[in-house]
Amino acid sequence: MSDAVHMEVITGLHGTTMPTVLAAACQAMVGAITTYETGDRVTAVLTVVGIVVAVVRLLEIVAFRRRLARPPQLGRAEAAIWERRYVAGTVVTALVLGVFAARSIVLGDALCSVMAIGIGFGFGAGVVARLALRPVAALLDLVAIAAPAAVVTFMQPDLRHVGLGLLILMYVVASFEMVRLSFNASINQITLKRQFEQLSRIDPMTGLSNRSVLATDLPAMLAAGTIAVHTLDLDRFKEANDRFGHPVGDALLKQVAGRLKAIAAAGDLVIRMGGDEFVLVQRAATDAEAMAACIVQSVSAPYDVDGQMIELGVSVGVAVAPNDGRTAEALLSRSDRALYRAKESRGGYVLARQLRMPDTAAAGQPVAEGLAA
Repeated sequence: MSDAVHMEVITGLHGTTMPTVLAAACQAMVGAITTYETGDRVTAVLTVVGIVVAVVRLLEIVAFRRRLARPPQLGRAEAAIWERRYVAGTVVTALVLGVFAARSIVLGDALCSVMAIGIGFGFGAGVVARLALRPVAALLDLVAIAAPAAVVTFMQPDLRHVGLGLLILMYVVASFEMVRLSFNASINQITLKRQFEQLSRIDPMTGLSNRSVLATDLPAMLAAGTIAVHTLDLDRFKEANDRFGHPVGDALLKQVAGRLKAIAAAGDLVIRMGGDEFVLVQRAATDAEAMAACIVQSVSAPYDVDGQMIELGVSVGVAVAPNDGRTAEALLSRSDRALYRAKESRGGYVLARQLRMPDTAAAGQPVAEGLAA
């Protein structure tokens, strides 16, 4: 599984407390009735153990939800630890319920046995529903539920107990087949969901991310450290598109996207905003000005489209966090202002910090031009 799918599975496991609460409540009720009717201390102990295990599992679910709400984001290694804790809790619960059912069969009270075995079957049905994406854990749970009761029934010499044991084994086999089918169906469904989500984030023409990605990825990148936002607008693109036609214009946009991807580092984000507008979010912003100069040099180089040599220009506005803004909205706004200044100067790049320099003139300090190309 990919990290995203794995995280979705772990979050889903911890998504509800109701099965744990219901299993504990049912065992408490049946245990109390069986203890009252038979006076069996083993049943009483198993009932208490089942309730304690349920409380521990509930605390584990609550702890996971609190951890999920805290930064930093949960990584795969840590998620695997939470998964093992959850699976261990379900296996212990299943084993307690299995021994509980086996003990009720030994006691010989038919009605109490039916209730205890019914709890086990109900828990098994829940395992099929909840742990379908973790088939090994589901198999362990089903075996833990069924094995004690099956062993006890096969130890009885009469045909009725042997028949009950066979029914329990057939229940396990049928349940695991349902787990297998549910696993395949769920994986296909999650994979398709992820693919559709990914497609919704991609610009179909250039293969770059589209503007919707800014809303999700830019705040996360900003929270992780210093970044630079480079807002780009192609110069003379409309003239080239009108002169050579839309197919050539589309080919130009694809080549521009390819050059931007070649410039970007592994952790950077390249986005087509629409038309001939692009954004490059630079994760390591210590060399933001050098990156802006590289963008201008690369994008301004001639393009060869079906033997036609076409030259474009580019205007770039650069905003660097945290000096130019501490939020995604502020950075985008200030990089846009710098872009407009660059377009007024007919190309090149402008740093957002340079636009603030005229404010120092009132204090008698020299005013810089604030333009670079």
